[in-house]
Amino acid sequence: MPAVSLLPLFGSPAGPGALGGPLGGGPLGGPGGRKAPGPSGAFRLTEKFVLLLVFSAFITLCFGAIFFLPDSPKLLSGVFFHSSSNLQQPPPPPPAHGEHQRPPQPPGAGSSSSGYGAGAAAAAVAEEAAENLAKIREDHERALREAKETLQKLPDEIRRDIHQDKAKFLLQDKLGRREAGAAGLPDLPFRKPVGAVGGEPTDPAIRKKREKIKEMMKHAWDNYKHYAWGLNELKPISKQGHSSNLFGNIQGATIVDALDTLYIMEMKDEFKEAKEWVEKNLDFNVVFRKKAVELGEKLLPAFNTPTGIPWALLNIKSGIGRNWPWASGGSSILAEFGTLHLEFMHLSHLSGNPVFAEKVMNIRKVLKRLDKPEGLYPNYLNPSSGQWGQHHVSIGGLGDSFYEYLLKAWLMSDKTDEEGMQMYYDAVQSIETHLLRKSSTGLMYIAEWKGGLLEHKMGHLTCFAGGMFVLGADGAPVDKTGRHIELGAEIARTCHESYDRTSMKLGPEAFRFDGGVEAIATRQNEKYYILRPEVIETYMYMWRFTHDPKYRQWGWEAVEALEKYCRVDGGYSGVRDVYSNRQTHDDVQQSFFLSETLKYLYLLFSEDDLLPFEHWVFNTEAHPLPVLKKEEEEKRKSQ
Repeated sequence: MPAVSLLPLFGSPAGPGALGGPLGGGPLGGPGGRKAPGPSGAFRLTEKFVLLLVFSAFITLCFGAIFFLPDSPKLLSGVFFHSSSNLQQPPPPPPAHGEHQRPPQPPGAGSSSSGYGAGAAAAAVAEEAAENLAKIREDHERALREAKETLQKLPDEIRRDIHQDKAKFLLQDKLGRREAGAAGLPDLPFRKPVGAVGGEPTDPAIRKKREKIKEMMKHAWDNYKHYAWGLNELKPISKQGHSSNLFGNIQGATIVDALDTLYIMEMKDEFKEAKEWVEKNLDFNVVFRKKAVELGEKLLPAFNTPTGIPWALLNIKSGIGRNWPWASGGSSILAEFGTLHLEFMHLSHLSGNPVFAEKVMNIRKVLKRLDKPEGLYPNYLNPSSGQWGQHHVSIGGLGDSFYEYLLKAWLMSDKTDEEGMQMYYDAVQSIETHLLRKSSTGLMYIAEWKGGLLEHKMGHLTCFAGGMFVLGADGAPVDKTGRHIELGAEIARTCHESYDRTSMKLGPEAFRFDGGVEAIATRQNEKYYILRPEVIETYMYMWRFTHDPKYRQWGWEAVEALEKYCRVDGGYSGVRDVYSNRQTHDDVQQSFFLSETLKYLYLLFSEDDLLPFEHWVFNTEAHPLPVLKKEEEEKRKSQ
């Protein structure tokens, strides 16, 4: 049973009720923020360990980040029992092979200004850290004891315990809901979502194209329903279900991810059957808002680290967290811990409990205190030492959505989160100075930064940045507004070129600008296309802000390519080589194809009154969250 990232669980709203109404999206994304590929972290376990995992799975709530329980204290000794006498000035961890050692923080970094003195503040922090570490050690030892006790039992005994605990949990959960109802949650008056359903396009040609995109959604949905209903994804060639390592033991990814797309496309019958499946099979038979809050509470132990930077992986039963084994010496990943802000701020709004907001604001505090090389944020941060891991900076996989969320946190706060705004514009300035480059023919691209050296490669994931730049143009300093629009347009053009220079007119996973090559993938493992949305996303944002018809033209080119090369009888499949004239499908219809790619296409050919930006902010998986209007927030807090 594979490890499941915390980001997929909360990189998108925790179900439809995250909006306090019928909209919302699935808690299903991917490592590195925007479905970035990475080692799966899957391990082959003994039969008894598998039975133990099943035992753990049954006693979690609907969504659990489930991973193997460690069988040796040695496995976690370097992670859970790291200690430091002063968290504000921690000794840097020894660098792993290929990593760069970070120098110690300068004296006084992050020191208290409250008048207690640096020594007293350090002592207080050290005492708190010791308590946290003791709690982590106690939880870890308890989990090990439970594991050992269970492994002494015969398989039949374990199965019997599983069934008994499952029945007990379901009974307690049912009784608890009946007694508590919606107790503990603040009164939030229901307001009909603004622009959840827009008007028809006035142009008949545009209306016809939008209907075609809706038909594509129906083709993808109907085949999923017919061949893979209740499973995570569809294998459209094999015509059966598909479960990747990403989702672990979670089921129904496509259903949950597609809910809001079905809603805004007014596919009412399909939305109804999807909603009924969620209510029945994900145990969402209480109000969605209450279940979202319960899930958020279950995820809070992930933040029990010396720095408050959360683990990527969490065992909800034991409360023990850990990180991906491949992530720079046990580091947390920027695009994971940096892509919780919108959802956790919204959870505090839904629940009236400030703890969710406090957790993500602490992440901000840690990041602001750290020295940033050239003003850039490396992709890896050790949650125990509070020091950067490898100095690898990417606006694509592993880093991307962190920058997006700085901007969107400001927008979702009705432009009151000035700290998030300033961090975003400072980051853009550093990106422009150190990462943005132009090719010999004038194509602008965003390179990757590795220890001070540039790799002249741009990933498909990075193409979202064109939309981000134009979205942030309105709030930029007056003399920078035009520049931000220009950056968005230039990135959109480059990403379009990456599509246009392939045989299929679909973009590769990554493309390069070196050796006389421009916007072309040169390595075989970068030539595939898995139905990704980022280029379409940028076209949609550029259309909304400029109404330049070329963005709709480019979007329609993508529709035609998808229909010609990716559509099959059983749905839509990715392709292995976009430069080949011979179709070789990967036989996977990704859930994000329905939740993002088709949604952005539909919005591209819709009027601006559908999910208007002054009322909605899209999270990194294209699920809309409402802007928290400052007047309403002030009124609610005063009550």
